[in-house]
Amino acid sequence: MAVTETAPDDARVGYTLDGDVAVLELRRPAAGNALDAPLRRELLAAVRRVRDDGTRVRAVLLAARGRHFCVGQDLKEHARALEHDPASAFAIVRAQYNPLVSALHALPQPVVVAVEGACVGAGLGLALCADLRVAAESARFATAFTGIGLAADTGVSGALARAVGPARAAALMLLDERIDAEAARRCGLVHRVVPDGAATDEGLALARRLAAGPTAAYAEVKALLRLADTADVLEREAAAQERLGRTEDHRAAVRAFLAGDRPTFQGH
Repeated sequence: MAVTETAPDDARVGYTLDGDVAVLELRRPAAGNALDAPLRRELLAAVRRVRDDGTRVRAVLLAARGRHFCVGQDLKEHARALEHDPASAFAIVRAQYNPLVSALHALPQPVVVAVEGACVGAGLGLALCADLRVAAESARFATAFTGIGLAADTGVSGALARAVGPARAAALMLLDERIDAEAARRCGLVHRVVPDGAATDEGLALARRLAAGPTAAYAEVKALLRLADTADVLEREAAAQERLGRTEDHRAAVRAFLAGDRPTFQGH
């Protein structure tokens, strides 16, 4: 099967064509693939490239380089934004995260995500954009938003409830619970658990299987399954994050997280 790398060596996001499977790879392993501005921009560009490649791409794999799939938003970047321009610190939700989630949801091709290590916060939001999720045995999942005094973004509010049910989603978000791969499989968050180090290979095999299938039917299935108004969820999330971003609870929690301390919440 022909494999063509079409991203520069220093790219934050790799784009490889493995036959008719587009492999998008997060490439910021030293930072746990935390989502900083360059990575967000490159990932959105890669998703739009899948769209533009049209029938050349019949399935998509989203994977990551290094120990972790994605630890979420880069909190160092976020802390700088809170310090220098608090009023616009959450503008990236509407400007960057919402278009990214919308673009992933809009792909007609089946999307598989391969998760090794941590998959939390906005990283979980990216994983929930996929149709199928493969996880390594030591993978762990968490929403992480309430841990820093926020609600949720990247569509997690709706997608998590659809994946695991409203009651389980409430527990994961309100209690900021962390679950392992097997627990994630049992509750429906993950579709398949594989040995550590094998998630990407298994995800690619699954993507190849889907690419060989009735992709026109898959596109219709995806559209029917996503009849709920994702755009409304994204807008409501963005508004909530802006309100919570102005609270002292959030600011103090970010400072505590970066200092390695446990935050204390006052409710304001």
